[in-house]
Amino acid sequence: MDTAGRPRDAVVVAIDGPSGTGKSSTSRAVATELGLRYLDTGAMYRAMTWWMLANQIDPGDPVAVATASGKPVLLSGTDPLAPTISVDGADVSGPIRSEEVTAAVSAVSAVPEVRSRLVELQRAAVAAAASAGGIVVEGRDIGTTVVPDATVKIYLNASPEARAARRNGELTGARAVGVEATREALVRRDAADSGRKVSPLAKAEDAVEIDTTDLTLDQVIEAVVGLVERRRRERNLG
Repeated sequence: MDTAGRPRDAVVVAIDGPSGTGKSSTSRAVATELGLRYLDTGAMYRAMTWWMLANQIDPGDPVAVATASGKPVLLSGTDPLAPTISVDGADVSGPIRSEEVTAAVSAVSAVPEVRSRLVELQRAAVAAAASAGGIVVEGRDIGTTVVPDATVKIYLNASPEARAARRNGELTGARAVGVEATREALVRRDAADSGRKVSPLAKAEDAVEIDTTDLTLDQVIEAVVGLVERRRRERNLG
């Protein structure tokens, strides 16, 4: 067993980094290829934010957010082929991607009580996945806070321009605001996430950084899978 009480052969892959670097696509593909579970921690913070907005709690009022943070029941499905997120039994996979939630999620995520509760849920998901071989967890503080003893830690990064182009390409209709506006929004989000006092966006000291600016998705997936398989071999020989 390792320091977190997981079986020695359980693999935990922590993938951190800012928005638009390919975390979600990479994480799901890696989990699928390696037969692991998958957890999108960002979706959990979005779900909490959606609940606050739906219940008319001001995301800018940290006291109100902290007081209410224990009320919603969040459940994350960990199938990489069909990940789900529900709040109080209702599927919110679509609603949590709204612009309103996007604009408020950094403020809600910065509240210590929110982070404490969701980190507890995330660690429980990691523990539950141990019997299934392990899990790929993506977010902004996985390798530094959620699972500091992860088997492999990856930090994906890319230029603001590349990230903006990718993110804007994901938006359709009225949500498509242009690459420059998207870049500015990402930079603001980076500043908020990196500057918060509790569990800021940061690269773990022992994480492998991969710059995805000039890489295809397949190349990034191949690099991460290679790192995980190499670590597996090292553990088996140890």
